[in-house]
Amino acid sequence: MEKKNILTGIRPTGRLHLGHYFGATRNWVKLQDEYNTYIEIADVQALTDNFDNPEKVRKSVRDLAIDLLAVGIDPEKSTLFIQSMIPEIAELTIFYSNLVTIARLERNPTVKTEIQQKKELFGDKGEGITYGFLGYPVSQAADITAFDGELVPVGEDQLPLIEQCREIVRKFNNIYGETLKEPDAYLSENKRIKGLDGNDKMGKSLGNAIYLCDDEETIRKKIMGAVTDPNKIKKDDPANPDVCMVYYYHKLIKNDNIETVCKECKKGARGCVQCKKELIEKMQEFLRPVSERIKYYEDNPELVDKILIEGTSRAKKTAEETMKKVRKAINIDYFEEK
Repeated sequence: MEKKNILTGIRPTGRLHLGHYFGATRNWVKLQDEYNTYIEIADVQALTDNFDNPEKVRKSVRDLAIDLLAVGIDPEKSTLFIQSMIPEIAELTIFYSNLVTIARLERNPTVKTEIQQKKELFGDKGEGITYGFLGYPVSQAADITAFDGELVPVGEDQLPLIEQCREIVRKFNNIYGETLKEPDAYLSENKRIKGLDGNDKMGKSLGNAIYLCDDEETIRKKIMGAVTDPNKIKKDDPANPDVCMVYYYHKLIKNDNIETVCKECKKGARGCVQCKKELIEKMQEFLRPVSERIKYYEDNPELVDKILIEGTSRAKKTAEETMKKVRKAINIDYFEEK
């Protein structure tokens, strides 16, 4: 059977952390063996929030590519490409924007949540909300359909965006004839990863993340500052491992000593410092293979650029074929040979 196409992507706004790894990229590595996988470095979408700091986005493109390659994305199996270098995506976005009302965009639950967050930052009038930001679901629909994306790996919070894409595809096909494939969501197997501070989200802006590129000393310092059971005052006090972020990360990286950690914690036979030191050792061991590959690619930037150039070239050919079909459907394929 012919493999289905998968489209996924990530914004280049910084280095990858454990939340990205367990929540998304680890799964992408598995999927690339089963599907034709397109992985988009979404620099255009990153500019919706960083239009005044393009240098940050530019630098993050290669850093992100390095991290993706280091976790196991294989350029022979996955097409890794840069969004802004595929003009067909922008062209599709324009055509799709005619099919979606502003009211529908504002009703999108994912967009509504993000708009509320921006209003909290910029005031109730929402001066921080741009046309580009509001139209993000339209741009995402262009990303997916440009590569005949049949499956899109997402978390539950992203499902409304996929449904909006499906609506756009149905409306386009209804008006212009069956041209585009309607994608399905591929729900990620992992939930959101908690931060070292106990926050339900590990994030760049929260300062609670362990990055894949962190050196061993940085990992040590971060874990030593991780939140533990606040009711454990003395070293030999019994504690509740379920509210301890150190225990949470022991479980996350599948420490083979996890049962002992749990029992000793509950009995008060294990101090927090001891537990953190063990986690530091296990975490450094867990991340060492990725760190070594990161160093290899950082030392060979020309190889990273070659992978991105070749991946973007392959992606562009696919998008060009999609645009031929779209232009023909819309009846704007002027001067094309019949």
